[in-house]
Amino acid sequence: MEKSIKKTTEQWIDVIAQQELPAITSTARLLDSFSNDDVSSLPKLSKAILHDQALSSCLLKIANNISHIGRNKVTTVSRATVVLGIQSVKNICLTSKLIEGLLKNHDLAPAIVARVTQLMANSFYAGLLARMMVPDYNEDTQEQVYLAAMLYRIGETSFWCAGGEAADELIDHAADDDIDQQCLKVIGTQFSSLSMGLARAWNLGDLLEKSLDNPQSRTVEMQIIALADQLSRNIDQPPESIEEFDQVLEEISKIKKVSVRGLRNQIEYTRQSAIELLTSYGAEVLKDLIKPLPTISDFSRRSEADNPENLSPEKLQLNALMQLTQLTQTSQDFNDFLQLAMQSMVKSIGFERTVFMMLTSDKSQVKVRYSLNNLAEHDSSKESINIVDNQNIIAYVIKSGKSVVINDYKELQWRNYISKAIVPWLAGGTVCIAPIKIKNKVIGVVAGQFFNKSRLITDNEYQQFCFYVEHLNMCLSMISNR
Repeated sequence: MEKSIKKTTEQWIDVIAQQELPAITSTARLLDSFSNDDVSSLPKLSKAILHDQALSSCLLKIANNISHIGRNKVTTVSRATVVLGIQSVKNICLTSKLIEGLLKNHDLAPAIVARVTQLMANSFYAGLLARMMVPDYNEDTQEQVYLAAMLYRIGETSFWCAGGEAADELIDHAADDDIDQQCLKVIGTQFSSLSMGLARAWNLGDLLEKSLDNPQSRTVEMQIIALADQLSRNIDQPPESIEEFDQVLEEISKIKKVSVRGLRNQIEYTRQSAIELLTSYGAEVLKDLIKPLPTISDFSRRSEADNPENLSPEKLQLNALMQLTQLTQTSQDFNDFLQLAMQSMVKSIGFERTVFMMLTSDKSQVKVRYSLNNLAEHDSSKESINIVDNQNIIAYVIKSGKSVVINDYKELQWRNYISKAIVPWLAGGTVCIAPIKIKNKVIGVVAGQFFNKSRLITDNEYQQFCFYVEHLNMCLSMISNR
């Protein structure tokens, strides 16, 4: 890792605030120039918003979206500011600019885009959940709680957009439990420090700063901010056990003094409101990321994902195929696809060895590129097999483009294809072999092997093997078009 990737927290704040997200910075500073005195500030704020057509449109949509029954349609920005109140208007403007600024980052890697959009959806939902938790507080406090929860992870979200090479390096660790240590190692600071720094740079309020400092030792409002953030994240990615999730609901229900059942209903209502509001903000892309409360089956799927040894071969294969498909969005290196597919074959089918042998440039041989043992670990195999001077089964697979399964290489049908070079490679066992293709051009073969001749490869296992290879070839062809 180059040292230039590391920066101090202050340097990262400057990159984010001054170089990468200037629209958000300027909007935050503009809003901070208006006091919360409705009488004197509302006209000036209305005039400032009128200069921004997108903000004006967003404000009117939201004002009409939450207008009470019987109230006339809001048609002017000045009326919208009166209806909503200055603190709410400030939050709407900042939220709008934040969503607009982050969604405009088109040059990010697919994995980073996915991370940013999910973080944005979670954060927006967390803000609304926090406001839902304080219905009996005055409007100003409700808006402060909303803003603090919505911006609780602003440091991480902004970093993915502004981090450049460092973000590309760190994205593979985004979901790791030790992400804080990875951040210190790669970028020289932590996401929470970035959030704190941006809160101060943009003067986003004492409540946000204090909630980031130590939520458990502070006021109920600060605990609510942390709980709203945790609830939003747990809805997106359920924790390991349903008991852990229920504990969060219990804590919130005690603060709100409602039953858990009543809280669940309020959460669902808040989710619907979030989806409607995102349309007003022009952020329809985030709507599908606002998920409903998890069910028991969601925790079961999480448990299966965390304990793959408990999964059936079919589920292991389905997970692997999904991972291969997702990989097409984040990688163009065919080695990543090959290794993932081969590891999955070992885990779901149980091969004692899986090997990829690649054609040499003169197409006279195939040489082992990857070889995995029964633990899906790389071994030291360096075999090469001639396919020009000797007629053998690998040459047949490459020439015909067809897969084969051999449970007894001494059978009559294989008589002409088991050369002296092939016999030691088979090691007296069973094997299935398939061509690896990119746009129908064969680049090598992959094989799954058992070394005990009594361990026959079943029809179902052979079909699974072939299905892996077909999906792998499709993915390789897809990334070759880029």
